[in-house]
Amino acid sequence: MSVRTQSSEPPESSGATHRAGFACFVGRPNAGKSTLTNALVGQKVAITANQPQTTRHTVRGIVHRPDAQLILVDTPGLHKPRTLLGERLNDIVRTTWAEVDVIGFCLPANEKLGPGDRFIAKELASIKKTPKIAIVTKTDLVEGKALAEQLIAIDQLGRELGFEWAEIVPVSAVADKQVDLLADLIVPLLPEGPALYPEGDLTDEPEQVMVAELIREAALEGVRDELPHSIAVVVEEMLPREDRPADRPLLDIHAFVYIERPSQKGIIIGPKGKRLKEVGIKSRKQIEALLGTPVFLDLHVKVAKDWQRDPRQLRKLGF
Repeated sequence: MSVRTQSSEPPESSGATHRAGFACFVGRPNAGKSTLTNALVGQKVAITANQPQTTRHTVRGIVHRPDAQLILVDTPGLHKPRTLLGERLNDIVRTTWAEVDVIGFCLPANEKLGPGDRFIAKELASIKKTPKIAIVTKTDLVEGKALAEQLIAIDQLGRELGFEWAEIVPVSAVADKQVDLLADLIVPLLPEGPALYPEGDLTDEPEQVMVAELIREAALEGVRDELPHSIAVVVEEMLPREDRPADRPLLDIHAFVYIERPSQKGIIIGPKGKRLKEVGIKSRKQIEALLGTPVFLDLHVKVAKDWQRDPRQLRKLGF
């Protein structure tokens, strides 16, 4: 078993060779994939939340280095689907796996391997040619002994399924431990070639999609466990306010927060609109930081009955 730590020998330098390619983080829901993507890019490009299954779009974060450009594809967690939305999210994951140069399997250090991990590992075993890195996330939450046991269990899992990990790397995105090392280990596995995106680009997600995701992230905080999967956000329009002087611009953003049942509306809005106001304040700050301009955010809550199971509603909401 080869476990990489910062004191291990660094991967061999490729000299003047430039590499560019795609890496995909997979894992069961809430394994730390989005947090790791944000840590590697150095800026928020994927939403994170305490509830599982918060990632719905395939977000690409772009890491620029002198020797390489690493494009990170952040997929939804692979899970046993209960709805049409769940089936579509799983389809996104499998399609992405077939198109990337490296697959990083995220396994939290603080949770023993379970049926969900084995289900994903079994699927990964069927992908023969793509290098697979085991990324042990959330190492800041465990002691050394527990981490060592998890590393051995992960190594054994690969052997049981008939494949060997290209690397096993313990990381903590929150504590910024070994995040750079992970990038160092992925880069040599990418194909040689020029940069695929302009210097300075951090994601290829449209701004409107990113704004919607930031609103959804704020709406997810503090709601009951069953609600996260029922929330979708659509930004109807983003327009500069016309009557503003050039040195005091203001961007008007009109967005709808969709839920599935009328009973959920009160949860999102809160007593006398308090909760929706908090969602607006929190997400507006994040949006202003993302876009670099003052924002007026107009939020409304709408019911789209059982949208997770309705193909027409799913299309309307961007799935």
